[in-house]
Amino acid sequence: MLIDTHCHLTDAAMCGDNLSGVLARAADAGVGGIICPTANPADIQAALNIAQSHDNVWCTIGIHPEYAPMDAGAHLTDDILNHPRVIGIGEIGLDYHYGAENRMAQIELFRQQIEIARRAALPVAIHTREAEDDTADILNGDITGVMHCYTSSWELARKMLDRGFYFSASGILTFKNSDEVRETFRKIPIDRIVIETDGPYCAPVPHRGKPCEPFMVADTARVLGQLHGIRPEELDEILARNTTRLYPKMRLP
Repeated sequence: MLIDTHCHLTDAAMCGDNLSGVLARAADAGVGGIICPTANPADIQAALNIAQSHDNVWCTIGIHPEYAPMDAGAHLTDDILNHPRVIGIGEIGLDYHYGAENRMAQIELFRQQIEIARRAALPVAIHTREAEDDTADILNGDITGVMHCYTSSWELARKMLDRGFYFSASGILTFKNSDEVRETFRKIPIDRIVIETDGPYCAPVPHRGKPCEPFMVADTARVLGQLHGIRPEELDEILARNTTRLYPKMRLP
């Protein structure tokens, strides 16, 4: 069974009347579990509603750096963190791709959420783009989790491997110009890798240009298996096992 560890089911392309079709196509492709993160705090209740209504959907709840400055504690309340379908904090992190003018506000929001995750004993799903040094500095502690949609350097990967983090492969792994990403995932031990779509973004080959859905995670898994020389059936079991180690609150149906 494949598990899509990061898919934005609250996005308009997948929620509402579209959701039943999205979940049916996922099931047909052997995707037995989906983790729905939040980025916008306005999506938290919608993510919870989806997870509560489907026994193969879970949530990670967090606020993306694009919403800094923000009071994380006002949204990541104890009743949400203790919800049985909430298995982690994410996606959270840093993104300087469009400039670092609000760098300190992003860092403050990131630190707030790291502390919330630490108090709740929940793993974190980390977004980092063009912010490797600050990301590594902030995650240098007793927190664990996953580097979501990982495309950063092997140098950062080595640091985070030493700190017990997992790494999530997305459809970017299949892109023609992603040789460096593939080489990084070839080096990462297979027992520290999980897989995702980041839907509706990053659709893998051969689905480029389409909204990315959970069923497409199988195409990324195919490339990952080739990189590590592992048969699909064996890889599915490894990735599912890795996911439940990453997210201990997760109980597969």
